[in-house]
Amino acid sequence: MQLSVVFAVLLACILHSTPSDAIPARAHHQRLARANPRTITMPLKRLYVPRTDVHPQLLLQQHINRGNKRLARMTGRSEPAEHELRAEMHKRMYLLESGSVKASSATTATGSNFSRRYWRNSKHVAQAASNASSTGTDGGVSALDIQAAEIGGLTPAKIPTSNHTLGLAIDADDVGYIATIQIGTPPQNFNILMDSGSADFWVGSETCQSQQGTCGNHTFLGSKSSSSFVQSNQNFNVTYGSGSVAGVLCQDNVNMAGLQLNKHTFGVANEESVQFSADTVPFDGLMGLAQSTLSNEKVPTPVESLASNGLISSAISSFKISRLADQLNDGEVTFGGLDSTKFVANTLVTIPNVSKVGFWEGAIDAITVNGQDTGMTGRTAILDTGTTLIIAPPADALAVIAMLGGKCDTQQCTISCTSNTSVALSFGNASFAIDPRDMAVLPVDVNDPTGDCTAGIQPGTIGTNTEWLVGDVFLKNAYFSVDTQNNQISLAKLS
Repeated sequence: MQLSVVFAVLLACILHSTPSDAIPARAHHQRLARANPRTITMPLKRLYVPRTDVHPQLLLQQHINRGNKRLARMTGRSEPAEHELRAEMHKRMYLLESGSVKASSATTATGSNFSRRYWRNSKHVAQAASNASSTGTDGGVSALDIQAAEIGGLTPAKIPTSNHTLGLAIDADDVGYIATIQIGTPPQNFNILMDSGSADFWVGSETCQSQQGTCGNHTFLGSKSSSSFVQSNQNFNVTYGSGSVAGVLCQDNVNMAGLQLNKHTFGVANEESVQFSADTVPFDGLMGLAQSTLSNEKVPTPVESLASNGLISSAISSFKISRLADQLNDGEVTFGGLDSTKFVANTLVTIPNVSKVGFWEGAIDAITVNGQDTGMTGRTAILDTGTTLIIAPPADALAVIAMLGGKCDTQQCTISCTSNTSVALSFGNASFAIDPRDMAVLPVDVNDPTGDCTAGIQPGTIGTNTEWLVGDVFLKNAYFSVDTQNNQISLAKLS
């Protein structure tokens, strides 16, 4: 009975925890974008915030659940019911409890057997992380990725050299990408999750409350901290694939990589679900970089405001997503153009955005596995930096996994952690291969990095049978740029 109570309490906590230019078609436009000083690049970083509450496999199930809910919202369909999501968590917990998935050998916390299985000793994990190194697929999942999955936190990005560019810090083992901007007078640093799959920009309010009481150890905005802060009476609320926020619109000064956007309108959240308010969440707010037609706040996105105010030449956002295992830490987001140092120029392709509601969605020409065509046609992909995995219609996911030599059960799809098989998606008649390391996300048994791994593509139970939600598993393998004015998407091979 005591185990059941603890089990139920942990499940409840998990269900409310963190998740995780006209783009130039011609060369002279590229030169203009590169030369134009009215573009900005911001670095995306690793601040260690030890996770001592949740097993990595449970965090992974959160990402799968979040992807399914996110795709439902994107496609205008009913979200999976709460009891269905709970059932998926129960199954994942059963696998852990029954020994099918083993906890890390670094787990030494005292308490019940259940506690020892799920709670981790941060000292041991941190020491292991300092000794971790990246490996190729032959050696299975890198120790660096496994330790990052266990301890969480941010890996700082290198300082960008391009104009109007922010570095993108890596959240845990490539779960998400976070930039630092400044808001208010005097300016405060805010860590912001950069999300191409939504269109609302918000940070926590000084009066923010959550199910836990306060909104955790984050930076907040309000009249006490900023003399230029002006609050309105207009309410907003946003529900994501995981978590929700509600609050009011405000105006304040926002600085993004040296671009000063004064009196910008955005949201301050008075209420945050625990997925955003928990101390272990490494960001203070979220910036949606889809088109503002998708916005619940009904205001322009920051990049659209930068363009309308003449601070950048066009409402373009361009992403280079970094991979933790490479230890390059060179992720970035550039506003107003493309960073030509990050991609191979003659591989750049531009395709129309086919979304009617404001997402960035492109037609997939072909899907191949080791060069073999899967025969899937008429598919589209919503390209979303805010989603970790690839969520595909069940029939498509099962077919790809089978070609990878993997298997799917009622819980998840798995492949060998040492798989060298390559999956590629084609856009604009150009094929973009996914590094096999990105398809083997996390060992089912973290003590066996060469055994079975949760696959980077998982089946979704909602959406049409032709729509894919394509997240960072793919986007780490291409330079990705979106252009609001021309309603188009560009992709290129990384340099």
